[in-house]
Amino acid sequence: MDLPLVSVIVPTYLREETLCNTLACLIEQDYPKFQILVVDQTINHTSETNLYLETLSITGKIIWFRVDFASLPGARNYAIRRAKGEIILFVDDDVDIQNGFISAHVSVFLDKPDVGVVAGRVLDPVVTVDEQENFTVDYLPAEAMDPGIAWYYLDFKHVIKPQEVISARGCNMSFRKEVFSKYGLRFDERMRGSAIREESDLCLRVRHTGYKVWYAPSASLVHFGEPTGGCHDISTQSLKYQITHYHNHFWMAFKNLNFSQNFRLYIRLFDCQVLGNPPCLKDKSVGKILVRSCFYCWGFMSALSTLIQSYWSDDQIYTYRDK
Repeated sequence: MDLPLVSVIVPTYLREETLCNTLACLIEQDYPKFQILVVDQTINHTSETNLYLETLSITGKIIWFRVDFASLPGARNYAIRRAKGEIILFVDDDVDIQNGFISAHVSVFLDKPDVGVVAGRVLDPVVTVDEQENFTVDYLPAEAMDPGIAWYYLDFKHVIKPQEVISARGCNMSFRKEVFSKYGLRFDERMRGSAIREESDLCLRVRHTGYKVWYAPSASLVHFGEPTGGCHDISTQSLKYQITHYHNHFWMAFKNLNFSQNFRLYIRLFDCQVLGNPPCLKDKSVGKILVRSCFYCWGFMSALSTLIQSYWSDDQIYTYRDK
């Protein structure tokens, strides 16, 4: 069988050891046809990391791009324009990957021509794999396919049966190149801050093409979720982070959901992120709730501003800079 070329894309920002470990795992993959594209948004690495990346680049083990911006969707789009593969696979820069990972992604595309996106399994580094396997479920609940509330029911850790899902997680997802080349889809560079919901937004748009999003538990990795670096170009405690967190949820809803779905998302977002109810489990003191309510309203107004601006500009600023 003539296997497809896979472009593995690793956007990175302010990561050192975890980035090197991630690349070491990828280089050892046993899939016969793949390239690794590293989109490096770090201005200055440590000397050790810089030497390691230079060596990998010179020997042809990675294709190393250095850019002067910090935007996760911008970095993904930058790599898509340069990727040669028929399948484009995204992983974060702080993951641990076992052999067979790329093959597991590819096998879904070969077996299921109606699948445009593969969502891989994401394991927790704090809990051992054996412990996680002792608490598993076969299938996601029906709510996980409702665009208004799905985001609080998607579980890519405990679910062990392959199935259709509504979205992937950005640290472990792959796409047919056709999604980008034929349908012209891109990651929305208006997704700010941590870029939360950028992959959800894109997956919802992929589903409108007729392609399915498919969960493949065999395509698993361990995601360390480092508190700094990656897409964390601003502190999670900062005012900007809090506002963009809500902005991105509302902006995804404005773009993709109908009135009823929007309404359900607003209620569920408020219940979880503002009131602190499960699964968010936040401080329920009156003062904290009032502060989060202000962020919620501010984020809504910010997303509304983005919606108004979208009538004359798609604001893909990093893409335009690359032309």
